[in-house]
Amino acid sequence: MNSHVQRGAYLRQTFRAMGAGLYSAFNTNKTSWIGLGLFGFVVFVAVFAPWLAPYDPIDQNILNRLKPPSADHWFGTDQFGRDILSRIMYGARISLVIGLLAITGALIIGSAIGVIAGYYGGILDIIIMQIMDVLLAFPALILGLIVVAMLGPSVTNLAIAIALTAIPPFARIARAPTISVKQREYLSAGRALGFSDVRLMLGHIVPNILPEILVMGSLWLATAIRVEASLAFIGLGVSPPTPTWGGMIREGFENILDSFWLAFFPSMAILLVVFALNMLGDGLRDAIDPRLKDAG
Repeated sequence: MNSHVQRGAYLRQTFRAMGAGLYSAFNTNKTSWIGLGLFGFVVFVAVFAPWLAPYDPIDQNILNRLKPPSADHWFGTDQFGRDILSRIMYGARISLVIGLLAITGALIIGSAIGVIAGYYGGILDIIIMQIMDVLLAFPALILGLIVVAMLGPSVTNLAIAIALTAIPPFARIARAPTISVKQREYLSAGRALGFSDVRLMLGHIVPNILPEILVMGSLWLATAIRVEASLAFIGLGVSPPTPTWGGMIREGFENILDSFWLAFFPSMAILLVVFALNMLGDGLRDAIDPRLKDAG
């Protein structure tokens, strides 16, 4: 019982220190607050889209087709008379759900693979990292395209496809610090006390490498959203009439010269999310990089 209490106290202390470090880093790098605010705004819009959207995103009105931005339709309408602003709001839900599902899965699986490889080392480490290197040889979009083409376009399959492209980077980012952490004295003390390998990895290694993994997660979430939009653009996204940002850009590309707003506003939505996540990732990186702390 005492060991469980001590481990719980250790984890609480670790996460409390992480929170204090994040707050300090965000205050040093003010753009991180901007990134957090922008991303929070996008999440808010996605969650409350049914209440915030002025129109039904799939409701067609041919009489209003290809209307430019106006007081009634702030972002204009598409070739079916559907409100662009409403479709962007609902499209945010698809992009965020797929991105979060993919990156959460990749973070858990990839980090587990990296920790196991780094902890045990030897031939197991070599085999695992060789497999990861093979997967890294495929560009994210190409690997995602292959998987979606095999499984078919759906939210679940898109998340699986994007997760497969993100697992190798998470494995590599988890493996390197694991090799360093496993050499520390408190790990040797734990082994001497008879702690299992699983307990050492979950209770001591993972909390120490988690900040670096979270930084990678914020940056790869932006990549996941871009890959999802790219797959939707080439016709391998969620099937119409469900609004997706990539699908809206593809539909608007056909009328880009006459109705620029069809592709412009969805593109700006993707740019906003990627920009916000990269600024947020900068703040997370500043919080955990000891070289930046020393420089400060």
